[in-house]
Amino acid sequence: MRLLTHNMLSSNIKGVANGFPLRIEVEKVIEKQVELNADFLRNLFPKIEWKALLDAARTMGYAELPEEADSPMLDSDEFLNKFHHALLELHLEEGALVCPETGRRFPVNKGIPNMLLHEDEV
Repeated sequence: MRLLTHNMLSSNIKGVANGFPLRIEVEKVIEKQVELNADFLRNLFPKIEWKALLDAARTMGYAELPEEADSPMLDSDEFLNKFHHALLELHLEEGALVCPETGRRFPVNKGIPNMLLHEDEV
């Protein structure tokens, strides 16, 4: 699961008011090379919750992102490379996503998060 995906997911358990961001529990992280597309990154940047991306990247062992980011930074090749790597090349292969409010664990197996709810959670 890419951190791009993580940045878009939230817990939809009945009664949960704040299901974002999901906490990551890491068992296995892999890196997959992806061609950098600067225009894609520039268009995606406003939709990214930066603090959630920063925390997720650090949890997965990547500490190269700055504490804060704004759109002028997208003119820097160095920043674009770091943003690209964190967002698209780091993959949570095995682990779990944890609801910040309830602690419910959603397993991630072979890079696929299982966000299915139990009957009492719908």
